[in-house]
Amino acid sequence: MTGMIALYIFMLAAFTGYEVISRVPVILHTPLMSGSNFVHGIVLVGAMVALGNAHTPLEKTIGFIGVLLAAGNVVGGYVSTERMLEMFKSSQDKKKGSQT
Repeated sequence: MTGMIALYIFMLAAFTGYEVISRVPVILHTPLMSGSNFVHGIVLVGAMVALGNAHTPLEKTIGFIGVLLAAGNVVGGYVSTERMLEMFKSSQDKKKGSQT
């Protein structure tokens, strides 16, 4: 794959992602992002594969940064989901959870 094709694919993906996300109503954003945590895992696996196939120091550095950012994305997604789900628990459920 040439650099020009890779740049074209990246720009197309960025434009498509922007268009899709910008049309999501605010009230649905958090549940949608929580439901798509598996996508973050796929990104992490892809970043690890890219890092594993890296040969030059520049490729390894970019791959490492990709893995680091993808891992942060996965952790942040699950933390966000946990916080969102806490909002829907009743006060009695919270008291029971703190006693055990």
